[in-house]
Amino acid sequence: MGSVLHGSARTTPRVRAELQASQESSRALAARYGVNPKTVRKWRKRATTADAPMGPKVPKSTVLTPAEEAIVVAFRQKTMLPLDDVLGCLRDTIPNLSRSALHRCLQRHGVSRLPVEETKQQRKRFKTYEIGYVHIDSCELRHADGKLIMFLAIDRS
Repeated sequence: MGSVLHGSARTTPRVRAELQASQESSRALAARYGVNPKTVRKWRKRATTADAPMGPKVPKSTVLTPAEEAIVVAFRQKTMLPLDDVLGCLRDTIPNLSRSALHRCLQRHGVSRLPVEETKQQRKRFKTYEIGYVHIDSCELRHADGKLIMFLAIDRS
């Protein structure tokens, strides 16, 4: 699998390795690969063929304060709710919270993905029942006004 290059990259890791290993002049290599001689010198100085990380050294939010980020991360870790549910619950507490700012915050702190339930991997076919058998499930739903209990009835026929 190849590495992901930034959008303006004119060279690939293979070409960069060739530039580093070659004994030809920078001008000759630049003409051969169609790049600037400065680019050749830049890749010769580097020890790797990977793009250097760009952007801030310590990423931070432009919308959320560090205290609000701590609230978001603690809430997500305690509740393990999906992104939209976390947004709905925290929008009153943090008025300038947007869905994208929330997602970026969760990504920065490594809690953007919920753990996959192991029960989904063990899918089975429904058991056969006699005609007229009714299966009833209940589920507790939490919202701002309190709790609701939902009942679901399935008639297996």
